[in-house]
Amino acid sequence: MELDVLVAVDWVAVCKTTDVPRDGGVCALVNGEQVAIFNFTRRGEWYATQNLCPHKQQMVLSRGMIGSTGDTCEPKVACPFHKRTFSLITGECLNGDECQIKTYPVKVEGGEVYVGVINT
Repeated sequence: MELDVLVAVDWVAVCKTTDVPRDGGVCALVNGEQVAIFNFTRRGEWYATQNLCPHKQQMVLSRGMIGSTGDTCEPKVACPFHKRTFSLITGECLNGDECQIKTYPVKVEGGEVYVGVINT
């Protein structure tokens, strides 16, 4: 038997859409944690992940290159220093490493970018 679990999400305004470069990212502090926000203009989509690259523990993912990979054209970000790539959807490391990053829901309304954080 499968159970659906409802999770309360608080939407936190993090920046204006004009603050984020086309096909690039910025970093914002959300509830004391650095979060990377990506404007994937080529896909017309927005993503958010932790800013910390788990490989060498550096706060750099917001400066990483974004693109797509594989037959499914899964959106990804590559660490600018270590070239490890992570799914922008699941946070899974696409290089086969065991590490993973956190991802966050994102919504854009009225020129503002919001990141969803789980209400505990």
